[in-house]
Parts: sequence; C-alpha cells; structure tokens
Amino acid sequence: MSAREAAAAARAAGGSAARGHLFALFTVVVWGTTFVATKVLLVDFAPIEILFYRFLIGFLVLWACRPRHVKLGGWREEALVAAAGLTGVVLYFLFENIALTYTTASNVGMIVAVNPFFTALLSSLLLRDEKLHPVFFAGFALAMAGIVLISWEGLGTGGVVGDALAVAAAAVWAFYAVLTRKLALLCDDTIQMTKRTFAWGLVLMVPALFLLDFQFGLERFADPLMSANMLFLGVGASAACFATWGIAVKLLGAVKTSAYIYLVPVITVAASVLVLGEPLTPQIGVGVVLTCAGLVLSERGKGAPPAEAAACAEGGATAACGQAAAGTGAPGCEEAAPDRR
Repeated sequence: MSAREAAAAARAAGGSAARGHLFALFTVVVWGTTFVATKVLLVDFAPIEILFYRFLIGFLVLWACRPRHVKLGGWREEALVAAAGLTGVVLYFLFENIALTYTTASNVGMIVAVNPFFTALLSSLLLRDEKLHPVFFAGFALAMAGIVLISWEGLGTGGVVGDALAVAAAAVWAFYAVLTRKLALLCDDTIQMTKRTFAWGLVLMVPALFLLDFQFGLERFADPLMSANMLFLGVGASAACFATWGIAVKLLGAVKTSAYIYLVPVITVAASVLVLGEPLTPQIGVGVVLTCAGLVLSERGKGAPPAEAAACAEGGATAACGQAAAGTGAPGCEEAAPDRR
C-alpha cells in the first residue's frame, strides 16, 4: 500500500470513528432525557397511557422499516419473545412511569441506571456464562450507597415509593436482558425482533388498560408539547435509537460504545435540573458521583463469557465483539412473505 493509500485509509477510519462517536452520543442523550419527557407527559397522561401510545408509535415505525413477517421455530421461541415483551415493555416501563408520579425524574434516571448490576447477577446465576469478581460486588455496594443518598430525602414521603418502583424496574430489566441474549440465537435482525417484542408488549398490556382506567383522549395530542414529547419517546427513544446504537457499535466496537452508557444518568440529572427545575442538593450530587463510580467499578469486575472473550481476544473491538454486546449476530431468522392478516 502506498503512502497516499495509507493516508486515505487512515482518514476513512477516522471519519468512521467520528460518526460512531456522534451516533453513540446522540443515543445516550436521547435515552438520558426520556425520563424528563415522560415527566412532562404525566401532566396530561396516565402512566399506562404513555406506555401504550409510546410503544404503539414505536411498533408502527419499526413495522414500516420491516413490514415482512418473521418465522420462528415454534411456540417455545414465540413464548420467549412474549416474555421479553412482558418484561422489557410492559413491566419495566409501567414501573418506571408510575415511579415518576411519586419521585423526581433525576431519582428515577439514576436508580434504573444500576440495571447492569441486576443483569450481571441474573446472567451469572441462570446462564452461568459470566464470572463476577470481588470488584463487581464492591462497585455494587458503592452504587447502592449512592442510591441511598439520592433517596434519603424521600424517606417518610411518597418519594420512597417511587424510588422502590425504580429499583423494581431495574430488576425487571435484568430478566429482559437475559431473554434478549436467547433471542439473539433465533434471529440476527435486531429490528425484526424488536418489532415482534413491541407487538407482544402491546398485546400483553391490554389487561392493564382495563385495570388502570386507560382513556384514549386523543384531543390531548392537539397540544404541541404533548405531541412532541410522545413522538420523541415513540420514534426517537423506542425506534430510532435501536438503529443508532447498533451503528455506533459497528463503527467503534462494543467496548468504546458501551462507555457512553455511563453518561445516561448524568444527562438525566442535568436535564431534570435544567428543564424541570428539580433540586440538586450536595447530598444528591454525592449520590450521583457514588452511583456512577460504582457502575464503572463493577464493569471492571465482570468477566466476559468464554466464547465472547476468545473472539475479542483474537480481533479486538471487531464486529463479533460488537454483535455480542448488542445482542445480535446469530443466524436463524428468515423473512416470510408479508403478513396480510
């Protein structure tokens, strides 16, 4: 390769990395501000109504991208997708939305950010493919101390109920994360499987629509603020960010992209203070620092699954590592003729 060709290749690689960082930053900014958007919507919408409209919009966007029907192996595989819809769509976001009616967006954003702890614990117990070192548990203890500080002012008030629901949401997400690891073996098309998961989530939330007094109330969408925030959640956070995160993983690799996750709780707190005027006391500030430090420390105490570690050792931050982190990369899903039902 000539010097000119080498320079051109270096510029192309640099441009790809820059795009990857932009996609990753865009994704975490959107994810970090979803709690603020939900808090705004709670003025006119009930938690179950936000949940339904958000994922209906997200499903329609994904269906437009992948209108074809996906064939799975049988009822066991379909049951896995349904379980993912129940945990990752219905229960997680219902707990999160209800939590926001009791406590601040910054509290909820910080608390649910610890879901990697619960995911690692559940993955280690059920899948036995991830070794947890003492450093992981030290990070977990540090983050829990941070959450106690964040929630301390809510003790004795309704705020502690919201914080407890946020912890429950983080724990439920762990089950969804483990399920998506299994779903990755069924289909390598993330959009297809996400669309199917959203569809099951919408079906399984129907009982909650009746129990929690769901109202269509379409006239509320006449308010531009309400429409903008609902579209932000449905199109931006629930549909587009799946694509932008996947692109970032392909361009940067799993390790560099995953580091951006640590910005999500920081962005949530900053947006909550700036947009909603929520308080940022010294005690909450210390809690934020402890929680983020615990997250970083715990990541250093997790061992990669054997197959993934070997692949990453051979190729560094290659596509194989990126697919492993993104929950994709296994064949087995075929697109059938368009579903005309």
